[in-house]
Amino acid sequence: MQNRSNPTAEKIRSRLDHPVIDSDGHLVEYLPLVQDFVRELAGPEVEAGFTRNVDRMLGWKKMTPEQRRDLGFVRPAFWALPCQNTLDRATAMLPRLLHQRLDELGIDFAVLYPTYGLIPANLANDEVRRAGCRAFNRYCAELYGEFSARLAPVAAIPMHTPGEAVEELEYCVRELGLKVVMLPNFIQRPLPAAGDVDRPPLWMDTYGPDSPHDYDPVWAKCVELGVSPTFHSGGFGWGSRASSHSYVYNHIGSFASAGDAICRSMFINGIVARFPELRCAFLEGGVAWGANLYSDILGHWEKRNADHIQHYNPANLDRERLRELFESYAPDSLNQRYDRIEYALQTLSNPDEPLDTVDEFERCRIERAEQIGEVFETNFYFGCEADDPSNAAAFDTRRNPHGIRLNAIFSSDIGHWDVPDMRHVLEEAHELVDRGLFSEQDFRDFVFANPVKLWIGSNPDFFAGTAVEDSVPKAL
Repeated sequence: MQNRSNPTAEKIRSRLDHPVIDSDGHLVEYLPLVQDFVRELAGPEVEAGFTRNVDRMLGWKKMTPEQRRDLGFVRPAFWALPCQNTLDRATAMLPRLLHQRLDELGIDFAVLYPTYGLIPANLANDEVRRAGCRAFNRYCAELYGEFSARLAPVAAIPMHTPGEAVEELEYCVRELGLKVVMLPNFIQRPLPAAGDVDRPPLWMDTYGPDSPHDYDPVWAKCVELGVSPTFHSGGFGWGSRASSHSYVYNHIGSFASAGDAICRSMFINGIVARFPELRCAFLEGGVAWGANLYSDILGHWEKRNADHIQHYNPANLDRERLRELFESYAPDSLNQRYDRIEYALQTLSNPDEPLDTVDEFERCRIERAEQIGEVFETNFYFGCEADDPSNAAAFDTRRNPHGIRLNAIFSSDIGHWDVPDMRHVLEEAHELVDRGLFSEQDFRDFVFANPVKLWIGSNPDFFAGTAVEDSVPKAL
Protein backbone atom coordinates (compact mmCIF):
# COMPACT_ATOMS: atom_id res chain seq x y z
CA MET A 1 0.00 0.00 0.00
CA GLN A 2 1.31 3.43 -0.95
CA ASN A 3 1.44 6.00 1.84
CA ARG A 4 -1.04 8.80 1.41
CA SER A 5 0.10 12.39 1.32
CA ASN A 6 -0.20 14.25 4.63
CA PRO A 7 0.55 17.90 3.79
CA THR A 8 0.06 19.25 7.32
CA ALA A 9 2.50 16.81 8.90
CA GLU A 10 4.92 17.35 6.01
CA LYS A 11 4.80 21.12 6.52
CA ILE A 12 5.52 20.77 10.24
CA ARG A 13 8.35 18.32 9.63
CA SER A 14 9.92 20.62 7.05
CA ARG A 15 10.42 23.23 9.80
CA LEU A 16 11.95 20.85 12.33
CA ASP A 17 15.66 20.11 12.65
CA HIS A 18 15.08 17.07 14.87
CA PRO A 19 13.20 13.76 14.83
CA VAL A 20 9.81 13.13 16.43
CA ILE A 21 9.74 10.36 19.05
CA ASP A 22 6.39 9.03 20.20
CA SER A 23 6.77 7.62 23.72
CA ASP A 24 3.28 6.13 24.07
CA GLY A 25 1.50 4.83 21.02
CA HIS A 26 -0.62 1.71 21.32
CA LEU A 27 -0.62 -1.58 19.51
CA VAL A 28 -3.77 -3.71 19.51
CA GLU A 29 -2.95 -7.37 20.01
CA TYR A 30 -4.51 -10.17 17.97
CA LEU A 31 -5.96 -12.10 20.89
CA PRO A 32 -6.27 -15.55 19.25
CA LEU A 33 -2.47 -15.70 18.94
CA VAL A 34 -2.00 -14.52 22.53
CA GLN A 35 -4.43 -17.21 23.70
CA ASP A 36 -2.38 -19.84 21.90
CA PHE A 37 0.79 -18.55 23.54
CA VAL A 38 -0.85 -18.79 26.98
CA ARG A 39 -1.92 -22.36 26.23
CA GLU A 40 1.62 -23.28 25.13
CA LEU A 41 3.10 -21.72 28.25
CA ALA A 42 0.69 -22.94 30.92
CA GLY A 43 -1.91 -25.31 29.50
CA PRO A 44 -5.61 -25.13 28.57
CA GLU A 45 -6.94 -24.46 32.09
CA VAL A 46 -4.80 -21.37 32.53
CA GLU A 47 -5.71 -20.24 29.01
CA ALA A 48 -9.40 -20.57 29.92
CA GLY A 49 -8.81 -18.46 33.03
CA PHE A 50 -6.95 -15.90 30.96
CA THR A 51 -9.83 -15.65 28.48
CA ARG A 52 -12.38 -15.31 31.29
CA ASN A 53 -10.47 -12.36 32.69
CA VAL A 54 -10.14 -10.66 29.30
CA ASP A 55 -13.89 -11.12 28.79
CA ARG A 56 -14.86 -9.88 32.27
CA MET A 57 -16.00 -6.53 30.94
CA LEU A 58 -18.71 -8.37 28.99
CA GLY A 59 -20.29 -9.29 32.33
CA TRP A 60 -21.49 -5.71 32.77
CA LYS A 61 -23.88 -6.14 29.86
CA LYS A 62 -25.49 -9.20 31.44
CA MET A 63 -26.47 -7.38 34.63
CA THR A 64 -29.42 -5.16 35.43
CA PRO A 65 -28.65 -1.61 36.56
CA GLU A 66 -29.62 -2.63 40.10
CA GLN A 67 -27.21 -5.57 40.05
CA ARG A 68 -24.38 -3.38 38.80
CA ARG A 69 -24.97 -0.87 41.56
CA ASP A 70 -25.47 -3.45 44.31
CA LEU A 71 -22.34 -5.38 43.32
CA GLY A 72 -20.25 -2.30 42.65
CA PHE A 73 -19.61 -3.39 39.05
CA VAL A 74 -17.77 -0.52 37.37
CA ARG A 75 -18.77 0.57 33.87
CA PRO A 76 -15.87 -0.68 31.70
CA ALA A 77 -14.45 0.78 28.52
CA PHE A 78 -16.55 0.31 25.40
CA TRP A 79 -16.21 1.34 21.74
CA ALA A 80 -12.60 2.18 22.56
CA LEU A 81 -10.91 1.34 19.23
CA PRO A 82 -11.12 2.80 15.71
CA CYS A 83 -13.86 1.33 13.52
CA GLN A 84 -14.98 3.87 10.94
CA ASN A 85 -11.30 4.44 10.21
CA THR A 86 -10.53 0.88 9.14
CA LEU A 87 -6.99 1.74 8.07
CA ASP A 88 -6.11 3.00 11.54
CA ARG A 89 -7.64 -0.10 13.17
CA ALA A 90 -5.50 -2.34 10.98
CA THR A 91 -2.47 -0.11 11.55
CA ALA A 92 -2.72 -0.63 15.31
CA MET A 93 -2.95 -4.40 14.81
CA LEU A 94 -0.34 -4.96 12.09
CA PRO A 95 3.26 -3.93 12.82
CA ARG A 96 4.32 -3.97 9.18
CA LEU A 97 1.55 -1.53 8.28
CA LEU A 98 2.36 0.80 11.17
CA HIS A 99 6.04 0.70 10.27
CA GLN A 100 5.17 1.64 6.70
CA ARG A 101 2.92 4.53 7.76
CA LEU A 102 5.23 6.21 10.29
CA ASP A 103 6.50 8.75 7.76
CA GLU A 104 2.91 9.55 6.82
CA LEU A 105 2.17 10.22 10.50
CA GLY A 106 5.28 12.38 10.88
CA ILE A 107 6.82 10.06 13.48
CA ASP A 108 10.39 8.75 13.33
CA PHE A 109 10.37 6.32 16.25
CA ALA A 110 7.51 4.96 18.36
CA VAL A 111 7.34 3.21 21.72
CA LEU A 112 4.24 1.02 21.69
CA TYR A 113 2.27 0.13 24.80
CA PRO A 114 -0.20 -2.74 24.82
CA THR A 115 -3.98 -2.62 24.81
CA TYR A 116 -5.22 -5.96 26.12
CA GLY A 117 -1.76 -6.44 27.57
CA LEU A 118 -2.61 -3.80 30.17
CA ILE A 119 -4.83 -6.41 31.86
CA PRO A 120 -2.81 -9.43 33.05
CA ALA A 121 -0.35 -7.77 35.44
CA ASN A 122 -3.30 -6.76 37.61
CA LEU A 123 -4.84 -10.24 37.93
CA ALA A 124 -4.90 -11.93 41.33
CA ASN A 125 -4.45 -15.51 40.08
CA ASP A 126 -0.72 -16.22 40.05
CA GLU A 127 -0.69 -18.63 37.11
CA VAL A 128 -2.97 -16.55 34.90
CA ARG A 129 -1.14 -13.33 35.71
CA ARG A 130 2.34 -14.65 34.98
CA ALA A 131 1.40 -16.66 31.91
CA GLY A 132 -0.66 -13.76 30.57
CA CYS A 133 2.19 -11.28 30.91
CA ARG A 134 4.68 -13.68 29.36
CA ALA A 135 2.38 -14.46 26.44
CA PHE A 136 1.91 -10.78 25.63
CA ASN A 137 5.66 -10.19 25.94
CA ARG A 138 6.40 -13.05 23.59
CA TYR A 139 3.81 -11.63 21.19
CA CYS A 140 5.58 -8.26 21.19
CA ALA A 141 9.01 -9.77 20.62
CA GLU A 142 7.97 -12.14 17.83
CA LEU A 143 5.74 -9.76 15.86
CA TYR A 144 7.61 -6.49 16.29
CA GLY A 145 11.22 -7.62 16.47
CA GLU A 146 11.98 -7.13 12.77
CA PHE A 147 10.87 -3.48 12.99
CA SER A 148 13.11 -2.50 15.90
CA ALA A 149 14.73 0.33 13.95
CA ARG A 150 11.54 2.36 14.37
CA LEU A 151 9.23 0.49 16.76
CA ALA A 152 9.80 -0.52 20.39
CA PRO A 153 7.02 -2.62 21.97
CA VAL A 154 6.67 -2.58 25.74
CA ALA A 155 6.94 -5.58 28.06
CA ALA A 156 4.32 -6.10 30.80
CA ILE A 157 5.94 -6.90 34.16
CA PRO A 158 3.88 -8.47 36.99
CA MET A 159 4.61 -6.99 40.43
CA HIS A 160 2.57 -8.97 42.95
CA THR A 161 5.92 -10.17 44.32
CA PRO A 162 9.44 -8.85 43.72
CA GLY A 163 10.53 -12.33 42.64
CA GLU A 164 8.10 -12.59 39.74
CA ALA A 165 8.99 -9.07 38.63
CA VAL A 166 12.73 -9.75 38.62
CA GLU A 167 12.22 -13.01 36.75
CA GLU A 168 10.11 -11.39 34.03
CA LEU A 169 12.49 -8.45 33.71
CA GLU A 170 15.37 -10.85 33.14
CA TYR A 171 13.38 -12.85 30.59
CA CYS A 172 12.11 -9.84 28.65
CA VAL A 173 15.42 -8.00 28.43
CA ARG A 174 17.97 -10.80 28.21
CA GLU A 175 15.99 -13.42 26.26
CA LEU A 176 13.36 -11.51 24.28
CA GLY A 177 15.48 -8.42 23.67
CA LEU A 178 12.76 -5.97 24.72
CA LYS A 179 14.05 -2.66 26.06
CA VAL A 180 10.95 -0.89 27.42
CA VAL A 181 9.07 -2.21 30.45
CA MET A 182 5.74 -1.36 32.04
CA LEU A 183 5.07 -1.96 35.72
CA PRO A 184 1.66 -1.67 37.42
CA ASN A 185 1.25 1.63 39.28
CA PHE A 186 -0.11 -0.30 42.24
CA ILE A 187 -1.24 -3.71 43.42
CA GLN A 188 -4.72 -4.02 44.92
CA ARG A 189 -4.39 -6.50 47.75
CA PRO A 190 -7.12 -7.92 50.02
CA LEU A 191 -7.03 -6.73 53.61
CA PRO A 192 -5.71 -9.67 55.66
CA ALA A 193 -8.29 -9.08 58.41
CA ALA A 194 -11.12 -9.59 55.91
CA GLY A 195 -10.54 -13.32 55.91
CA ASP A 196 -11.70 -15.72 53.23
CA VAL A 197 -14.63 -13.91 51.62
CA ASP A 198 -15.69 -13.69 47.98
CA ARG A 199 -15.08 -9.96 47.56
CA PRO A 200 -12.74 -8.76 50.31
CA PRO A 201 -12.03 -5.06 50.79
CA LEU A 202 -8.84 -4.06 49.01
CA TRP A 203 -5.98 -1.73 49.81
CA MET A 204 -3.50 -0.19 47.39
CA ASP A 205 0.14 -1.22 47.55
CA THR A 206 2.47 1.29 45.86
CA TYR A 207 5.67 -0.56 46.83
CA GLY A 208 6.55 1.49 49.90
CA PRO A 209 6.97 0.53 53.57
CA ASP A 210 3.27 -0.43 53.82
CA SER A 211 3.91 -3.27 51.39
CA PRO A 212 4.34 -6.85 52.61
CA HIS A 213 7.36 -7.06 50.27
CA ASP A 214 10.66 -5.26 49.82
CA TYR A 215 10.69 -4.08 46.20
CA ASP A 216 14.24 -2.73 46.18
CA PRO A 217 15.43 -5.83 44.24
CA VAL A 218 13.09 -4.78 41.42
CA TRP A 219 14.48 -1.26 41.22
CA ALA A 220 18.02 -2.63 41.42
CA LYS A 221 17.26 -5.01 38.56
CA CYS A 222 15.89 -2.15 36.44
CA VAL A 223 19.17 -0.29 36.96
CA GLU A 224 21.22 -3.40 36.21
CA LEU A 225 19.31 -4.17 33.00
CA GLY A 226 19.20 -0.55 31.84
CA VAL A 227 15.44 -0.16 31.67
CA SER A 228 13.30 2.77 32.76
CA PRO A 229 10.33 1.73 34.92
CA THR A 230 7.24 3.11 33.20
CA PHE A 231 3.70 3.10 34.56
CA HIS A 232 0.45 3.00 32.59
CA SER A 233 -2.29 1.88 34.99
CA GLY A 234 -5.59 3.72 35.25
CA GLY A 235 -7.52 4.70 38.35
CA PHE A 236 -10.64 2.72 37.46
CA GLY A 237 -12.69 1.13 40.22
CA TRP A 238 -11.35 3.03 43.23
CA GLY A 239 -11.95 6.43 44.75
CA SER A 240 -14.52 8.45 42.87
CA ARG A 241 -14.01 6.54 39.60
CA ALA A 242 -16.36 3.65 40.30
CA SER A 243 -19.55 4.58 38.49
CA SER A 244 -21.65 1.65 37.33
CA HIS A 245 -23.18 3.65 34.48
CA SER A 246 -20.59 6.01 32.95
CA TYR A 247 -17.25 5.02 31.45
CA VAL A 248 -16.46 8.67 30.69
CA TYR A 249 -17.01 9.62 34.34
CA ASN A 250 -14.59 6.88 35.37
CA HIS A 251 -12.03 7.65 32.65
CA ILE A 252 -11.61 11.39 33.22
CA GLY A 253 -8.49 11.92 35.34
CA SER A 254 -7.99 8.18 35.71
CA PHE A 255 -4.41 7.99 34.50
CA ALA A 256 -3.48 11.16 36.38
CA SER A 257 -4.75 9.76 39.68
CA ALA A 258 -2.90 6.47 39.17
CA GLY A 259 0.25 8.32 38.10
CA ASP A 260 0.04 10.54 41.16
CA ALA A 261 -0.17 7.47 43.43
CA ILE A 262 3.02 5.83 42.17
CA CYS A 263 4.95 9.08 41.64
CA ARG A 264 4.24 10.12 45.23
CA SER A 265 5.45 6.72 46.38
CA MET A 266 8.64 6.87 44.33
CA PHE A 267 9.44 10.20 46.00
CA ILE A 268 8.03 10.03 49.55
CA ASN A 269 9.18 6.46 50.10
CA GLY A 270 12.70 7.33 48.96
CA ILE A 271 12.84 4.94 46.01
CA VAL A 272 14.51 7.43 43.68
CA ALA A 273 16.74 8.58 46.55
CA ARG A 274 18.06 5.03 46.96
CA PHE A 275 18.19 4.46 43.19
CA PRO A 276 18.96 7.86 41.63
CA GLU A 277 19.74 6.17 38.29
CA LEU A 278 16.04 5.42 37.76
CA ARG A 279 14.20 7.32 35.06
CA CYS A 280 10.47 6.84 35.66
CA ALA A 281 7.67 7.64 33.21
CA PHE A 282 4.00 8.06 34.08
CA LEU A 283 1.93 7.65 30.94
CA GLU A 284 -1.25 9.15 29.49
CA GLY A 285 -2.19 11.32 32.47
CA GLY A 286 -0.63 14.51 31.18
CA VAL A 287 1.71 16.74 33.16
CA ALA A 288 -0.61 19.18 34.96
CA TRP A 289 -1.00 16.72 37.84
CA GLY A 290 2.80 16.45 37.97
CA ALA A 291 3.15 20.22 38.31
CA ASN A 292 0.58 20.16 41.10
CA LEU A 293 2.28 17.23 42.85
CA TYR A 294 5.67 18.93 42.67
CA SER A 295 4.27 22.11 44.24
CA ASP A 296 2.36 20.11 46.85
CA ILE A 297 5.38 18.06 47.90
CA LEU A 298 7.44 21.23 48.10
CA GLY A 299 4.81 22.95 50.25
CA HIS A 300 4.54 19.97 52.59
CA TRP A 301 8.33 19.71 52.91
CA GLU A 302 8.69 23.41 53.73
CA LYS A 303 6.17 23.07 56.59
CA ARG A 304 6.84 19.50 57.76
CA ASN A 305 10.53 18.78 57.25
CA ALA A 306 12.54 17.56 60.24
CA ASP A 307 13.32 21.09 61.45
CA HIS A 308 10.14 22.98 60.66
CA ILE A 309 7.80 20.36 62.10
CA GLN A 310 9.06 21.40 65.54
CA HIS A 311 6.72 24.39 65.16
CA TYR A 312 3.92 21.90 65.84
CA ASN A 313 5.60 19.84 68.57
CA PRO A 314 3.25 19.90 71.61
CA ALA A 315 6.31 20.04 73.85
CA ASN A 316 6.96 23.54 72.55
CA LEU A 317 3.60 24.93 73.66
CA ASP A 318 4.01 27.64 76.32
CA ARG A 319 1.39 26.58 78.88
CA GLU A 320 1.72 29.68 81.04
CA ARG A 321 1.26 32.00 78.07
CA LEU A 322 -1.71 29.95 76.89
CA ARG A 323 -3.37 30.27 80.32
CA GLU A 324 -2.84 34.03 80.31
CA LEU A 325 -4.43 34.32 76.87
CA PHE A 326 -7.41 32.26 77.95
CA GLU A 327 -7.89 34.41 81.03
CA SER A 328 -7.78 37.56 78.90
CA TYR A 329 -9.78 36.48 75.87
CA ALA A 330 -11.72 33.25 76.43
CA PRO A 331 -15.42 33.37 77.29
CA ASP A 332 -16.52 32.06 80.66
CA SER A 333 -17.85 28.88 79.03
CA LEU A 334 -14.25 27.92 78.15
CA ASN A 335 -12.50 29.16 81.29
CA GLN A 336 -14.98 27.28 83.47
CA ARG A 337 -13.74 24.08 81.81
CA TYR A 338 -10.04 24.88 81.80
CA ASP A 339 -9.41 21.91 84.06
CA ARG A 340 -9.99 19.78 80.91
CA ILE A 341 -7.53 21.74 78.78
CA GLU A 342 -5.26 18.72 78.24
CA TYR A 343 -8.03 16.87 76.43
CA ALA A 344 -8.73 19.91 74.27
CA LEU A 345 -5.07 20.19 73.31
CA GLN A 346 -4.40 16.55 72.42
CA THR A 347 -6.62 16.15 69.38
CA LEU A 348 -4.33 16.43 66.31
CA SER A 349 -1.57 17.46 68.72
CA ASN A 350 -0.69 14.37 70.72
CA PRO A 351 2.46 14.79 72.84
CA ASP A 352 2.99 11.02 72.85
CA GLU A 353 3.69 10.80 69.11
CA PRO A 354 6.73 8.51 68.56
CA LEU A 355 9.57 10.91 67.76
CA ASP A 356 11.21 8.49 65.32
CA THR A 357 8.19 8.77 63.00
CA VAL A 358 7.63 12.51 62.81
CA ASP A 359 10.09 13.18 59.96
CA GLU A 360 8.13 11.72 57.07
CA PHE A 361 10.67 13.03 54.56
CA GLU A 362 13.56 11.10 56.08
CA ARG A 363 13.57 8.47 53.31
CA CYS A 364 13.73 11.20 50.64
CA ARG A 365 17.14 12.47 51.78
CA ILE A 366 16.10 16.04 50.99
CA GLU A 367 18.10 18.80 52.67
CA ARG A 368 17.22 21.77 50.44
CA ALA A 369 13.96 22.77 48.75
CA GLU A 370 15.75 22.91 45.41
CA GLN A 371 16.52 19.19 45.61
CA ILE A 372 12.83 18.39 45.18
CA GLY A 373 12.81 20.16 41.84
CA GLU A 374 16.02 18.37 40.89
CA VAL A 375 14.31 15.01 41.41
CA PHE A 376 11.39 16.03 39.21
CA GLU A 377 13.73 17.35 36.53
CA THR A 378 15.97 14.27 36.60
CA ASN A 379 13.94 11.21 37.54
CA PHE A 380 10.33 11.82 36.46
CA TYR A 381 8.78 12.00 32.98
CA PHE A 382 5.15 12.66 32.13
CA GLY A 383 3.37 11.21 29.11
CA CYS A 384 1.09 13.77 27.47
CA GLU A 385 -1.44 13.29 24.70
CA ALA A 386 -1.04 15.59 21.73
CA ASP A 387 -4.30 17.53 22.14
CA ASP A 388 -3.93 18.40 25.84
CA PRO A 389 -3.52 22.20 26.26
CA SER A 390 -2.35 21.73 29.86
CA ASN A 391 0.89 20.27 28.49
CA ALA A 392 2.15 23.85 28.61
CA ALA A 393 2.32 23.59 32.41
CA ALA A 394 5.51 21.56 32.04
CA PHE A 395 7.51 24.47 30.69
CA ASP A 396 5.95 27.34 32.64
CA THR A 397 9.02 28.41 34.59
CA ARG A 398 7.17 31.44 35.98
CA ARG A 399 4.69 29.25 37.83
CA ASN A 400 6.71 26.13 38.58
CA PRO A 401 8.55 26.78 41.86
CA HIS A 402 12.27 27.43 41.46
CA GLY A 403 11.68 27.85 37.72
CA ILE A 404 11.97 24.17 36.83
CA ARG A 405 10.89 22.59 33.55
CA LEU A 406 9.05 19.30 33.93
CA ASN A 407 9.78 16.47 31.52
CA ALA A 408 6.67 16.30 29.37
CA ILE A 409 6.98 13.67 26.62
CA PHE A 410 4.90 13.31 23.47
CA SER A 411 2.55 10.35 23.87
CA SER A 412 0.27 10.09 20.86
CA ASP A 413 -2.08 7.31 22.08
CA ILE A 414 -2.53 6.17 18.48
CA GLY A 415 -4.56 2.97 18.33
CA HIS A 416 -7.16 4.09 20.88
CA TRP A 417 -10.33 6.20 20.73
CA ASP A 418 -8.44 9.34 21.79
CA VAL A 419 -7.08 9.52 18.22
CA PRO A 420 -9.82 9.45 15.54
CA ASP A 421 -7.20 9.84 12.79
CA MET A 422 -3.53 8.97 13.32
CA ARG A 423 -2.52 11.41 10.60
CA HIS A 424 -3.46 14.37 12.82
CA VAL A 425 -1.50 13.65 16.01
CA LEU A 426 1.58 15.66 15.03
CA GLU A 427 -0.63 18.56 13.96
CA GLU A 428 -2.46 18.47 17.30
CA ALA A 429 0.82 18.45 19.20
CA HIS A 430 2.14 21.41 17.22
CA GLU A 431 -1.03 23.44 17.83
CA LEU A 432 0.45 24.40 21.20
CA VAL A 433 3.19 26.22 19.28
CA ASP A 434 0.68 27.78 16.90
CA ARG A 435 -1.37 29.04 19.86
CA GLY A 436 1.64 30.48 21.66
CA LEU A 437 1.51 27.98 24.54
CA PHE A 438 4.75 26.24 23.50
CA SER A 439 7.90 27.82 22.16
CA GLU A 440 9.78 25.98 19.43
CA GLN A 441 12.25 24.92 22.12
CA ASP A 442 9.39 23.56 24.24
CA PHE A 443 8.15 21.55 21.27
CA ARG A 444 11.63 20.20 20.59
CA ASP A 445 11.92 19.07 24.20
CA PHE A 446 8.43 17.56 24.09
CA VAL A 447 8.86 15.38 21.02
CA PHE A 448 12.61 14.81 21.01
CA ALA A 449 14.97 15.89 23.79
CA ASN A 450 12.89 14.72 26.76
CA PRO A 451 12.14 11.29 25.25
CA VAL A 452 15.83 10.86 24.49
CA LYS A 453 16.75 11.75 28.09
CA LEU A 454 14.19 9.28 29.42
CA TRP A 455 15.33 6.30 27.40
CA ILE A 456 19.10 6.82 27.30
CA GLY A 457 19.10 7.89 30.95
CA SER A 458 18.71 4.20 31.74
CA ASN A 459 20.36 2.72 28.67
CA PRO A 460 22.89 4.83 26.74
CA ASP A 461 22.57 2.37 23.81
CA PHE A 462 18.77 2.52 23.67
CA PHE A 463 18.74 4.13 20.22
CA ALA A 464 21.68 2.19 18.78
CA GLY A 465 20.69 0.78 15.41
CA THR A 466 17.51 2.83 15.22
CA ALA A 467 16.42 5.37 12.65
CA VAL A 468 17.16 8.23 15.06
CA GLU A 469 20.56 7.06 16.31
CA ASP A 470 22.54 9.77 14.54
CA SER A 471 20.28 12.53 15.89
CA VAL A 472 20.49 11.54 19.55
CA PRO A 473 23.66 13.57 20.31
CA LYS A 474 21.74 16.72 19.29
CA ALA A 475 19.32 16.17 22.17
CA LEU A 476 22.13 16.32 24.69
